[in-house]
Amino acid sequence: MVTAVQHVTPFPKAGTPRATTLRHLGPNWYASVMGTAIVATAGAGLPGTVPGLRTLCAAVWALSLAMLVVLLAARTLHWTHHRDQARAGLLDPATAPFYGCLSMALLAVGGGALVVGQDWIGVEAAVALDAVLFSAGTVVGLTCAVAVPYLMVVRHRIEPGQASPVWLLPVVAPMVSAALGPLLVPHLPAGQAQETLLLGCFAMFGLSLLATSLMLPMIFARLITGGPLPLALTPALFLVLGPLGQSTTAVGKFADFAPGVVPAPYDQGFGTLAVLYGVPVMGFALLWLALATAMVLRARRRGMGFSMTWWAFTFPVGTCVTGAEGLARHTGLVAFDGLAIALYVLLVAAWSVAAVRTARGLVSGELLAAPRQGGAAPAPTRARTR
Repeated sequence: MVTAVQHVTPFPKAGTPRATTLRHLGPNWYASVMGTAIVATAGAGLPGTVPGLRTLCAAVWALSLAMLVVLLAARTLHWTHHRDQARAGLLDPATAPFYGCLSMALLAVGGGALVVGQDWIGVEAAVALDAVLFSAGTVVGLTCAVAVPYLMVVRHRIEPGQASPVWLLPVVAPMVSAALGPLLVPHLPAGQAQETLLLGCFAMFGLSLLATSLMLPMIFARLITGGPLPLALTPALFLVLGPLGQSTTAVGKFADFAPGVVPAPYDQGFGTLAVLYGVPVMGFALLWLALATAMVLRARRRGMGFSMTWWAFTFPVGTCVTGAEGLARHTGLVAFDGLAIALYVLLVAAWSVAAVRTARGLVSGELLAAPRQGGAAPAPTRARTR
């Protein structure tokens, strides 16, 4: 989705221990894994047949898997060698919400294994990989959905007017589980196991939807009363698309897998929900997409440069692609096919720019440099002491 804004200083000199260069590698970097994985899964569900597209999507998924492995190793080194910095991140209200990205990265890569990865690694390996990543991602996501709001209440010191779309990250993670969990249903024993997983995903859908409903009014009120976000944070507005597109995707998946799993008449009710919920929510997503795009263009005209927040243009848009694909299946309307294709073109363009600029920043060292403090001592973390 999005990563924290980072103003950088020159990269450490050659010869600096690698562990030292990872000191400022935060959980926000998992957004690049999410943004890459969604390019693969969203592309595999597009209408029609484009020669070579599925193979390309499988290659992009493999890239996301490699990125996840490397990033997990790097973050392990971060916690091993820079535990003080890692703990400070949990107490920082600007950093803590990004722990939701870890959950969503695990889930996105796991879901991609079943959607396209099985073409390369086989069905059995894909099921096993997704089962592991889905289980881990769901546990992490549910933990973050409780722990981060808890920290916001009892430890973080948040001033009025600081509401941010970043707050959505921990509470939207269970929605990703809800949308991707149904893919495992056919691979479980028929009966109790399948129904438990599907209804468990439905429960996580409700959990995330209601939590998001609490956050969105605060975010919109902050925009209306406080004006535009700072330039570098403006791309974070795209995060609002995440719960909208992902929830639309989730109800579509429930409708796909409910027949034969959930007793009648509830199985047919999921099909009704997919349309009656998905269509109006997709309408609001398009409204927000237009508003967020206008705000980004405004910020760009005022000098907004590249930062890792640009990854917010990827995963949230990708969820709208998968949501539109689901609506196309359940309504039969060509208009939703066209919408999915248009949004996918936008997704690929955004991913290409973010990936190239991120690679350039890694090569130059800027993206792993310490935040600039103007020569002063590091700013203290805003946290309550008790």
